[in-house]
Formats: sequence, C-alpha cells, structure tokens
Amino acid sequence: MKLSRLSLAITAILGSSLSTAALAIDLYVDTNTEQLYAKPGPGRVHIGSFVREDKPKTADKTADNTTDKTETADNTGPIAAEKKETADLSAVRRDIELKSKMMGARLASDIASLEERVKETENVHVQFTDSAPHFASKDGNFTFAINGRMQVASQYNFINDVLPATGTNLPNEWNSGATLRRARLGAEGTFFKIWDYKFEYDFSRGNGSVASGITDAYARLNVTKPFSVKIGSFKEPFSLEEAASNRYLTFIERHMSVNSFVDNPNTYKTGIGVNYAVPRFQFGVAFQTEPIGAWSAASTSVNTAGNVSRNNGSGDSGWEGIGRITGRPWMEDETKFLHVGISAGHTAVNTQYNAAGQIATTPSAQGGGGGGMAFFAFPGTNVDRTNMLNTGNLSVGDKGAPGSRRIDSYDRFGAEGWLVHGPFAVQGEYLRTNINGLGYDNEHFTGYYGFASYFLTGESKAYHVKNGAANRIKPRQNFQWNGSGWGAWEVAAGYDYINLNSGVIRGGQADMVRFALNWYPHPNIKIQNNIVHILNVNTEGSTISRTAGFNKANLSSFLTQVQVEF
Repeated sequence: MKLSRLSLAITAILGSSLSTAALAIDLYVDTNTEQLYAKPGPGRVHIGSFVREDKPKTADKTADNTTDKTETADNTGPIAAEKKETADLSAVRRDIELKSKMMGARLASDIASLEERVKETENVHVQFTDSAPHFASKDGNFTFAINGRMQVASQYNFINDVLPATGTNLPNEWNSGATLRRARLGAEGTFFKIWDYKFEYDFSRGNGSVASGITDAYARLNVTKPFSVKIGSFKEPFSLEEAASNRYLTFIERHMSVNSFVDNPNTYKTGIGVNYAVPRFQFGVAFQTEPIGAWSAASTSVNTAGNVSRNNGSGDSGWEGIGRITGRPWMEDETKFLHVGISAGHTAVNTQYNAAGQIATTPSAQGGGGGGMAFFAFPGTNVDRTNMLNTGNLSVGDKGAPGSRRIDSYDRFGAEGWLVHGPFAVQGEYLRTNINGLGYDNEHFTGYYGFASYFLTGESKAYHVKNGAANRIKPRQNFQWNGSGWGAWEVAAGYDYINLNSGVIRGGQADMVRFALNWYPHPNIKIQNNIVHILNVNTEGSTISRTAGFNKANLSSFLTQVQVEF
C-alpha cells in the first residue's frame, strides 16, 4: 500500500472521532509554529470548520408563588455548578477536537515528508555489472563503480643451470616461491554524462612506495562517443600487448621486448592524451612526462619522493610525444577479424649533474634516481623477476670526462598484428628502440614475439574497441560443480626474442619459448599455467656481474597464477 493511502486512512480515522456543528468559519494551523489562522496560506493546513457556541438559554421563569424563596436560594448553588461543569466539558471537548485535528495535520505532513524521502532514495540505482557494484543517479548524470583485481602467483624452477657467483655476490640462480603479483583497487564513473574518471592503486607496486602505487588517475572529456580527451596519469599509447590489461593476457607475463621498452620504464605517465575509437579504427596520441613515484628507471628526480616533485635540484622532467594507430581492415564479425597497427614515440631523458660534474646520485644499474636511463628484461617469470639482461645506466661517467656517455633521448617504433578466426588466434609484434646522446652512434635495441592460441571449448578472443586490444573472455558455459558447465579452456605456444647488445652497449641477448594452459571457470576468474624455457642467453661482455652470471644459462620454470577481478 502506498504511503499516501496510509495518510488518508489515518486522517479519516482521526476525523471520524470528531464532530462539529454547522459550518461557520474555517481554521488553519501553521505546521511549524502551530499558530491558528482564519485564512489559508503557505505552510498552513486546514483543520476544520467551527461555529460559535451560544450561551445556554435561561430557564423560563415560573410564577409559582407557592415556591419558597429560601428553597430557590438553596437550589441556586447546584444549578450554577452544573452550568459551570457543562461549560468546562464543552471547553475540554473543543480543546481535544482542536488538538486531534492538529495532530492529524502534523501526521499527514510527516507522512508526506517521508514519501518525499522515499522518492529521493529511488533516484539512486544500484546494480551489479561484471560482478561489481555500479551506482547511478536516476537521470544518468552521475555514475560510480568499484573495480579491483588480485593475482596470486607461484614459480617453480626445474632447470636452474647458471654460472656460480663470484666474490661477495649472491647466487645467480632463479628462486622458487609464491607472491601477490598484483593487488589493485580502484574507482571509476561518469559525471554530467560527458565526463568520466578513473583512479586505481596497486598495493603491491613500487616496493611499498606510496606514490609508485598509483596507476590510472585521470579525468576524460568525451567530446563525442568516439572522440575523447583525458588528463592525468594513464598508459602511454604504445604496443598491442601493452594496451591490453594484464587481466586479459594470454601468458602470465608480457613478452621481453614489451616489458623492456614499455612496461619497465613505467607505462603509466602523467600528461594529456587524445583518443578516437570506432569498431574498426583507433587512434591515440599523448604528450606525457615522467611517471609518478621513484621506483622506475624513467624516474630521474634526485629526491626521495621521486617524481611527485622536482625538489632539491632534480632538474627538468623528462617528456615524450607518443602515438598509436590501429585498425581492423578485415572483419566479418567480432569473432573473425584481422587487427594491424603501428606505434611511435620520442622520449627526452634528464641526466642531472652536481657542481663537480658528477651524476647527482651514484649511477644505478637500472637507471633512475638522478638521471639517465636503463633498459633491462626478465624472461617471463612472475615471482623471481631478476633482470637477466641489463644495459646498465646509459649515462655514465663525469660530465665532459673522456669515455663518458649521456643518453639524451630515445625513439621507439612498433608494428603489430593480430588475427582471430573463431577459437583460433595468432598475435605478434616487432619493436625497436634507438638511443640518442653523447657518445652514442646509431645504437639500438630490437625485440619481437609471436604466439598462437586455441580455445578447446569454442570461445573466441574478445576485442576492446577503445583500447584496440584484448578484452575479457566470457565462457560459453560457466563452470558448475554438477558437470553441466566446464568454463573456457585455452592452450597457447609462442616464441620470444630480445637483443640489448648494440655498439658500445652490452645489455645481453636472449630468446625463449613458452607454453600456456588457461582455464576461465567464470568471466571474473582465470587460472593460468605456463612453462618457460630459455633457448639461449648471451651476456658476454656485460659489466654488471648479475647479468654476466646468466651467460649461456640453461633455465626452465613452471608458473601459475590465480586471478580474481571485477
């Protein structure tokens, strides 16, 4: 029953216990001050109609001369008392009537207010999309959603043949174990329909550095449905595999060249970007500076807060202009298409020297923390991610000293292809990075990978239009304990190559194969099993003892990862 009917019923019940005489005057009560008025007005509630009560008629005089005057005098007291009692009862009755009507009016007002509050709560809608709560205003102007992911990883190394450590160095071998690979929580939504936002924090990122845990933190203006502009911290538009969320990767870790040239320098950088995306074409370009936090090789600030600030003579931030163009020239439907694309970017690097001409902090084997830049790679492992290959800091030596080198910038180029034909898919990329600066002459790094995958249960790779990359896999039938559904099962195999040796740079070269068996019991749950095997490692000539210790290593590892995301 609606509240409005309830209010009418209560008012009717209260009114039924009251009686009034002939109508003469209407009275109104102010619901706030409880003051009575004879005319209607704002905030006044009609409480009823009233008539003036005449004085009781005087009893007819009798001419009974036989009545004793003394007896008349004796009866005067009781009669007067009776009249007074009648008048008092009438006054009490009128008071009860008035208070009852006022109570009824106030109750009706309270019920009306309650109805308004109920209507207000109906203006916010809550629903679960992709197993996450989504909140939206009734008019659609404002939305809010929570997102998150947890990836629990393990690694067991069953072939671990490396060179023995020298001096006081720790062993070069891979180490087995388990870890929380990623633990992210974020919020996203829209406001005034044309704006959207996203904030995400990774609690396992950056070795506990607060700022380093920030991944996405941006606001975006959707000028039209395909065209948007965003500002804040976001992924740089480069590489097919990097454009895909790590939730949707075929293998547990990205390939070596993508990690080395894009992910390790921290792909989440601060800046402004423009994006245009329709089902068969995507274009993204951005102008970005260095990433937030101090853990990345691309962080050149000398202060402990990293790139949160440029205090203490850290020098100017590095910056980059970068872009990616992709499309699907052949497309029958969302399960049969060919995706191709290219990426390119120019990045300026800061190297800060002190007054004596020395790099502001001790040169790090992984760059950063005072200037310069390094490129390094680990071979697809998820617990022990030791950089088997490492160029070391490419800014080396005192300023102007013989043999010193300084990286001033680097240029990246990439080409990508992805064919999906029902349950079968093949994907590959070629990437190149050119080094520019003092002491360098056409030094460059290259890398490429390729793999094939197949869904045993008939699903197809999913496409994310806005990112131009892989999306969430939705099984045809979710896993059921009674055997009515088994989820989605996928197998994959691929080859991976990277070369960080060029000219005066000896970062090492390696290639490997990897195999995958993935189970998707539910769209929000994925269980991955990988085997990685190193085919060849050449780190001869490296000045970094850890990298040199992996020369001609024979390594194989079994990896697992359980992912829950929403």
